[in-house]
Amino acid sequence: MPEARTLTTERLVLRPWRDEDLAPFAALNADLEVMEHFPAPLTRSESDAFAAGIRQRMAAEGWGLWAVEVTEGDARGFIGFVGLARPRFEAHFTPAVEIGWRLARSAWGRGYATEGARRAAAFAFEELDLDELVALTAVSNVRSQAVARRLGMTRDPRDDFDHPSLPSSSNLKRHQLFRLRKPPAERSSSR
Repeated sequence: MPEARTLTTERLVLRPWRDEDLAPFAALNADLEVMEHFPAPLTRSESDAFAAGIRQRMAAEGWGLWAVEVTEGDARGFIGFVGLARPRFEAHFTPAVEIGWRLARSAWGRGYATEGARRAAAFAFEELDLDELVALTAVSNVRSQAVARRLGMTRDPRDDFDHPSLPSSSNLKRHQLFRLRKPPAERSSSR
Protein backbone atom coordinates (compact mmCIF):
# COMPACT_ATOMS: atom_id res chain seq x y z
CA MET A 1 0.00 0.00 0.00
CA PRO A 2 1.25 3.52 -0.74
CA GLU A 3 2.28 5.66 2.19
CA ALA A 4 -0.13 8.52 2.80
CA ARG A 5 1.41 11.79 1.64
CA THR A 6 1.76 14.95 3.72
CA LEU A 7 1.39 18.29 1.95
CA THR A 8 2.32 21.72 3.25
CA THR A 9 1.41 25.32 2.53
CA GLU A 10 2.55 28.56 4.12
CA ARG A 11 0.19 28.13 7.09
CA LEU A 12 -1.12 24.57 6.88
CA VAL A 13 -0.11 20.94 7.01
CA LEU A 14 -2.37 18.50 5.17
CA ARG A 15 -1.48 15.19 6.79
CA PRO A 16 -2.67 11.68 7.55
CA TRP A 17 -5.18 11.45 10.36
CA ARG A 18 -4.28 10.77 14.00
CA ASP A 19 -6.40 9.37 16.81
CA GLU A 20 -6.29 12.73 18.60
CA ASP A 21 -8.11 14.31 15.61
CA LEU A 22 -11.27 12.32 16.33
CA ALA A 23 -12.62 14.42 19.22
CA PRO A 24 -12.26 17.82 17.50
CA PHE A 25 -13.57 16.27 14.28
CA ALA A 26 -16.64 15.00 16.14
CA ALA A 27 -17.14 18.48 17.61
CA LEU A 28 -17.14 20.16 14.20
CA ASN A 29 -19.44 17.45 12.77
CA ALA A 30 -21.88 18.11 15.63
CA ASP A 31 -21.85 21.90 15.04
CA LEU A 32 -25.20 22.91 13.53
CA GLU A 33 -23.67 25.79 11.59
CA VAL A 34 -20.85 23.68 10.11
CA MET A 35 -23.37 21.00 9.12
CA GLU A 36 -26.06 23.40 7.89
CA HIS A 37 -25.70 22.21 4.27
CA PHE A 38 -25.59 18.49 5.09
CA PRO A 39 -28.56 16.26 5.93
CA ALA A 40 -27.84 16.27 9.69
CA PRO A 41 -25.09 16.76 12.24
CA LEU A 42 -23.15 13.59 13.02
CA THR A 43 -23.10 11.73 16.32
CA ARG A 44 -19.72 10.85 17.79
CA SER A 45 -19.97 7.29 16.47
CA GLU A 46 -21.00 8.50 12.99
CA SER A 47 -18.12 10.99 12.96
CA ASP A 48 -15.63 8.33 14.07
CA ALA A 49 -16.91 5.95 11.37
CA PHE A 50 -16.58 8.71 8.74
CA ALA A 51 -12.99 9.39 9.85
CA ALA A 52 -12.21 5.64 9.79
CA GLY A 53 -13.41 5.48 6.17
CA ILE A 54 -11.27 8.49 5.26
CA ARG A 55 -8.25 6.85 6.89
CA GLN A 56 -8.84 3.53 5.09
CA ARG A 57 -9.12 5.20 1.69
CA MET A 58 -6.04 7.32 2.37
CA ALA A 59 -4.05 4.26 3.42
CA ALA A 60 -5.11 2.46 0.24
CA GLU A 61 -4.40 5.33 -2.17
CA GLY A 62 -1.78 7.49 -0.46
CA TRP A 63 -4.06 10.55 -0.79
CA GLY A 64 -7.56 11.58 0.18
CA LEU A 65 -9.26 13.93 2.61
CA TRP A 66 -6.25 15.09 4.61
CA ALA A 67 -6.50 16.23 8.20
CA VAL A 68 -5.66 19.94 8.21
CA GLU A 69 -3.50 21.47 10.88
CA VAL A 70 -2.77 25.19 11.21
CA THR A 71 0.90 25.80 11.98
CA GLU A 72 0.76 29.41 13.16
CA GLY A 73 -1.35 31.95 15.01
CA ASP A 74 -4.21 31.51 17.45
CA ALA A 75 -5.95 28.79 15.39
CA ARG A 76 -2.94 26.42 15.67
CA GLY A 77 -3.86 22.74 15.57
CA PHE A 78 -6.42 20.50 13.84
CA ILE A 79 -9.22 22.38 12.07
CA GLY A 80 -10.90 19.80 9.81
CA PHE A 81 -10.17 18.30 6.41
CA VAL A 82 -9.30 19.36 2.88
CA GLY A 83 -8.57 17.01 0.05
CA LEU A 84 -9.64 14.67 -2.68
CA ALA A 85 -12.23 11.91 -2.86
CA ARG A 86 -13.99 9.80 -5.44
CA PRO A 87 -17.77 10.33 -5.32
CA ARG A 88 -19.42 7.05 -4.32
CA PHE A 89 -22.54 7.54 -6.41
CA GLU A 90 -23.30 7.63 -10.11
CA ALA A 91 -24.04 10.90 -11.88
CA HIS A 92 -23.45 12.43 -15.30
CA PHE A 93 -19.96 13.59 -14.23
CA THR A 94 -18.71 10.36 -12.60
CA PRO A 95 -16.26 8.76 -12.40
CA ALA A 96 -14.47 11.84 -11.09
CA VAL A 97 -12.26 13.10 -8.30
CA GLU A 98 -13.86 15.68 -6.05
CA ILE A 99 -12.01 18.36 -4.14
CA GLY A 100 -13.64 19.16 -0.82
CA TRP A 101 -13.24 20.75 2.58
CA ARG A 102 -14.92 20.89 5.97
CA LEU A 103 -13.47 23.16 8.63
CA ALA A 104 -14.37 24.07 12.18
CA ARG A 105 -16.33 27.31 12.42
CA SER A 106 -13.47 28.93 14.36
CA ALA A 107 -11.29 28.51 11.24
CA TRP A 108 -13.74 30.15 8.82
CA GLY A 109 -12.94 33.43 7.11
CA ARG A 110 -9.15 33.04 7.24
CA GLY A 111 -8.57 31.59 3.77
CA TYR A 112 -7.60 28.14 5.06
CA ALA A 113 -10.05 26.22 2.85
CA THR A 114 -8.82 27.98 -0.28
CA GLU A 115 -5.15 27.63 0.70
CA GLY A 116 -5.46 23.94 1.49
CA ALA A 117 -7.58 23.22 -1.58
CA ARG A 118 -5.05 24.95 -3.85
CA ARG A 119 -2.36 22.64 -2.51
CA ALA A 120 -4.59 19.58 -2.92
CA ALA A 121 -5.40 20.63 -6.50
CA ALA A 122 -1.72 21.06 -7.31
CA PHE A 123 -1.09 17.55 -5.95
CA ALA A 124 -3.96 16.17 -8.07
CA PHE A 125 -2.66 17.74 -11.27
CA GLU A 126 1.09 17.33 -10.73
CA GLU A 127 1.35 14.04 -8.81
CA LEU A 128 -1.79 12.14 -9.82
CA ASP A 129 -1.80 13.58 -13.35
CA LEU A 130 -5.54 14.20 -13.27
CA ASP A 131 -7.03 16.38 -15.98
CA GLU A 132 -9.97 17.65 -13.95
CA LEU A 133 -11.36 18.06 -10.45
CA VAL A 134 -14.96 18.66 -9.49
CA ALA A 135 -16.58 20.24 -6.46
CA LEU A 136 -20.21 19.75 -5.57
CA THR A 137 -22.26 21.72 -3.15
CA ALA A 138 -25.85 22.27 -2.17
CA VAL A 139 -27.36 25.29 -3.90
CA SER A 140 -27.69 27.01 -0.52
CA ASN A 141 -24.00 26.61 0.41
CA VAL A 142 -22.67 29.96 -0.79
CA ARG A 143 -19.51 29.71 1.36
CA SER A 144 -18.33 26.58 -0.45
CA GLN A 145 -19.31 28.07 -3.79
CA ALA A 146 -17.11 31.08 -2.99
CA VAL A 147 -14.15 28.79 -2.21
CA ALA A 148 -14.69 26.95 -5.50
CA ARG A 149 -14.66 30.24 -7.40
CA ARG A 150 -11.52 31.42 -5.58
CA LEU A 151 -9.86 28.19 -6.77
CA GLY A 152 -10.70 29.18 -10.34
CA MET A 153 -13.42 26.56 -10.68
CA THR A 154 -16.22 27.24 -13.12
CA ARG A 155 -19.88 26.26 -13.15
CA ASP A 156 -22.16 25.53 -16.05
CA PRO A 157 -25.77 25.52 -14.77
CA ARG A 158 -26.47 22.64 -17.18
CA ASP A 159 -24.18 20.49 -14.97
CA ASP A 160 -26.25 21.07 -11.81
CA PHE A 161 -27.89 17.88 -10.56
CA ASP A 162 -30.08 16.28 -7.94
CA HIS A 163 -27.83 14.46 -5.48
CA PRO A 164 -28.80 10.77 -5.72
CA SER A 165 -28.00 10.09 -2.05
CA LEU A 166 -30.58 12.58 -0.77
CA PRO A 167 -34.35 12.07 -0.66
CA SER A 168 -36.44 14.06 -3.11
CA SER A 169 -38.04 15.88 -0.18
CA SER A 170 -34.69 17.30 0.99
CA ASN A 171 -34.11 21.02 0.51
CA LEU A 172 -30.44 20.05 -0.10
CA LYS A 173 -31.24 17.74 -3.04
CA ARG A 174 -30.25 20.22 -5.78
CA HIS A 175 -26.47 20.59 -6.13
CA GLN A 176 -24.20 22.81 -8.16
CA LEU A 177 -21.20 21.26 -9.91
CA PHE A 178 -17.95 23.17 -10.31
CA ARG A 179 -15.06 22.05 -12.50
CA LEU A 180 -11.35 22.81 -12.50
CA ARG A 181 -9.23 21.70 -15.45
CA LYS A 182 -5.52 21.10 -15.28
CA PRO A 183 -3.71 24.22 -16.52
CA PRO A 184 -2.82 23.83 -20.23
CA ALA A 185 0.94 24.03 -19.63
CA GLU A 186 0.73 21.14 -17.16
CA ARG A 187 -1.53 19.16 -19.49
CA SER A 188 0.93 19.32 -22.36
CA SER A 189 4.06 18.72 -20.25
CA SER A 190 2.68 15.62 -18.54
CA ARG A 191 1.69 13.81 -21.75
